Amino acid sequence: MAAATLAPNHRLTQPWRFYVLGPEARHAYGLALGVRKARKIEDAQAGAAMRETVAEEHRALPCMIAVAVVDNENPEIREEDYAAAMMAVQNIALTAVELGLGTHIKTGGVMGDAAARAAAGVKDNERIVAIVNVGEPADVPPPKKRESAPAFTTWIP
Repeated sequence: MAAATLAPNHRLTQPWRFYVLGPEARHAYGLALGVRKARKIEDAQAGAAMRETVAEEHRALPCMIAVAVVDNENPEIREEDYAAAMMAVQNIALTAVELGLGTHIKTGGVMGDAAARAAAGVKDNERIVAIVNVGEPADVPPPKKRESAPAFTTWIP
């Protein structure tokens, strides 16, 4: 996490919080995610299987970090702090790659789920902004096709 805390941070609010989840916490987080996924399945038995599969997959992860940010009522500071926390996430990912590890960064609605928040141990005045799974990659997938930088760049004279 040392590299994460070097992320740029306007006002030096240092809003990031890192929760490294052990096997039981990973299972509980996975269960919360599995419950959300199971809601989309009509067959009750298939839904129950989905919940358990997702929970066990999360328990088996080598490392799972919930990255949270301290909420701020000031909208400007809140936005700056979110940006800083996401730069911290990128620093974690870049450091992991430098160490020969892989990462999988996850976001989504589950991060606001009460059971997921409880599993991660985040405080009431914090919100999860990303989950970073870290481990030795089984394989390295090819990069996804992306537009090149000129497609998004406008030079203003």
